[in-house]
Amino acid sequence: MYFTLLLLAGLIYYFYHPEHYQLFPKCLFKNITGLSCPGCGAQRATHELLHLNFKSALAYNALWVVSIPYLMVGLLFHQTKLKEEFPKISKSMFGTKALVVGLIVVIAFFILRNL
Repeated sequence: MYFTLLLLAGLIYYFYHPEHYQLFPKCLFKNITGLSCPGCGAQRATHELLHLNFKSALAYNALWVVSIPYLMVGLLFHQTKLKEEFPKISKSMFGTKALVVGLIVVIAFFILRNL
């Protein structure tokens, strides 16, 4: 199920640049405040990554680009028995402390990108 959704989303983002098509949602937070939220640019970064334009992807949203491997590992742990086989790794990477660290990183990214 997840694989099918990821594949479909990947095909859409590969063939359609979010900057040029209205089917992609615009950031409501940015429209209201003029500030870039932590997710701003993630759609464009995804398009650029799929075209192997890493420099452009990082310019659009560096946090999203560096988060993708972490999110993929999390999905792998969630969908397989890896969390039972490696409970210490699962707890350290996806437990409460990791959530707090992740939240701090997102807040810091939000502040720094709007200075």
